[in-house]
Amino acid sequence: MDLFPSMPLAQWIDDFVDWLNNAEFIFDGIEAFISFLLLILTESLGVIPEWIFIIALTVVTFIFGGRKTGLALFVLIGLFFIDNLNYWDDMILTLSLVLSATMISVLIGVPIGIWMSKNNILEQIIKPILDFMQTMPAFVYLIPAVAFFGIGMEPGVVASVIFAMPPTIRLTNLGIRQVSSEVIEASDAFGSTAGQKLWKVQLPMARTTIMAGINQTIMLALSMVVIASMIGASGLGEQVYYAVGRNQAGQGFEAGIAIVILAIILDRITQSIGSSSR
Repeated sequence: MDLFPSMPLAQWIDDFVDWLNNAEFIFDGIEAFISFLLLILTESLGVIPEWIFIIALTVVTFIFGGRKTGLALFVLIGLFFIDNLNYWDDMILTLSLVLSATMISVLIGVPIGIWMSKNNILEQIIKPILDFMQTMPAFVYLIPAVAFFGIGMEPGVVASVIFAMPPTIRLTNLGIRQVSSEVIEASDAFGSTAGQKLWKVQLPMARTTIMAGINQTIMLALSMVVIASMIGASGLGEQVYYAVGRNQAGQGFEAGIAIVILAIILDRITQSIGSSSR
């Protein structure tokens, strides 16, 4: 016999979700925005011929990635290999999903990180929430995504945003707090306003740390690709998911290699941009 009655936590959460569903117009607006963003990215990236895309990204990587020949060569060979495996269209869909999730995470995460850096009480409140978000199993994020947005690419983006946003918030807060107090005092001595101090001193000096957070966000968003395929997100993750379901080791390995190549390309490019910003 239990000494204490069982807490109906599951029922409370179900009731809360039912209550939130009354605000369906809000979630419809969010879904419409994500659909529009995905459409723009998918159409923009998909309309470019493969060979032009490969050459253009290789050149951009070489110029903005610190003029590293090895990195540019890896991008060239890696993208050609994905195209050769006939996973180009799936790669474009996956890249659109990752970029959408990253853009939304940055748009939300950077302002929250800036706000945290200005308020110690807010930092103490948000940090446990971020810890909770980062320790929660990734599969759990699919439940509210499906409950509010149904099946498809949109809930995949929502789950990726929730899962991938904490590093951007944390490292934005950390980067601004690490700006030298002498520099802040000098900007105050020159009569800088709070906005000028933020945009012209703190954010530029914290840019390397913030880019490290964005890099982690991209990697976490990409790690959700396979998981999000369970709720209808198309792309390379869908190919892996189908291969697992059909026990096709070869197809799963091919799609997995394409994901790894894309992950390395995105990781190295963002790392090089972060390093060059110093």
